[in-house]
Amino acid sequence: MPWRLPARSRFRLASVALTLPLALAACAEAQFAAQTAKAIQQPSAKTQGYYKVGDPYEIKGVWYYPTVDYSYTETGIASWYGPGFHGKLTANGEIYDENDLTAAHRTLPMPSLVRVTNLENGRALVVRVNDRGPFAHGRIIDLSRRSAQLLGIEQRGTAKVKVDILPVESQRLAEAAKQGTLIATAEAQQPQPGPSVAASPVASVRAEALPPPSSTQVARAPNPAPPPAVSRPPASAVAILANSGTQSNTGQLETVPVEQTRIYIQAGAFSDQNNAMRLSNTLRRLAPSQISETRVDGQTFYRVRLGPVASVTDADALLEQVIGSGYPGARVVVD
Repeated sequence: MPWRLPARSRFRLASVALTLPLALAACAEAQFAAQTAKAIQQPSAKTQGYYKVGDPYEIKGVWYYPTVDYSYTETGIASWYGPGFHGKLTANGEIYDENDLTAAHRTLPMPSLVRVTNLENGRALVVRVNDRGPFAHGRIIDLSRRSAQLLGIEQRGTAKVKVDILPVESQRLAEAAKQGTLIATAEAQQPQPGPSVAASPVASVRAEALPPPSSTQVARAPNPAPPPAVSRPPASAVAILANSGTQSNTGQLETVPVEQTRIYIQAGAFSDQNNAMRLSNTLRRLAPSQISETRVDGQTFYRVRLGPVASVTDADALLEQVIGSGYPGARVVVD
């Protein structure tokens, strides 16, 4: 049976919510620091942004390590952001537009292209990563408002998702950004032409009329057939956006089969099974705990997971308990 937050704990959460406005005034500076990855200044003109990976950084006591990872794939919970940041600078210097198909990610290069699949309704959409975040516990990607609308996430606020980077397209986007241009998402996804092949050399031939042999009828040669028409390849429908961060806000939704998934809290992963067992025994007081084995790059790891839990709300509550028990690296996973 999925783990649910006890009723007494739900009452405590409600009590905390009543006192939240007072607490917010006292911790304004801490909240300001947590939002530094999304710039708050209002720019005076549009800008295209730039390529950025960035150095390791710390938010609310948690360290994040940006890296170039073109094999990235992850499941978890997505959220969305918009009104409070619309028109302001993103982490790589673009102008954030909540109506563009973009997203914030904590570690992927900017810009990158990722496919976000809503595991609850099967909708999939390609979005461009151009910002840092989310920094709320238990979230793996922060979508623009338009992206959330198309994926069916806006009303609920969160959803179980799978995020996969598009390696070839992301590298193409990154190279263009390094050269000072921003390629629209649709163009980055277009197949590139193959290498050009030089034409074979043609020998010169000189024509010379010869007299026909005697008593031989000569038939008139038929007119040569006209050469086949060669159609020119159409010009790209999507131009390189040299001075603008805008792109189509309609996108191209895909639909994939929906499979049953469950939410867990992953407290840690260890190469030593004994360490995994110790952590599992320690956290069993919070919720049902289990150890699962997985292999990454040929190495075996033992994952400690709590759950499954019944909902995103329950997952958030359990995650805070695990983090509060001294395990800040715990995260929400969907499997």
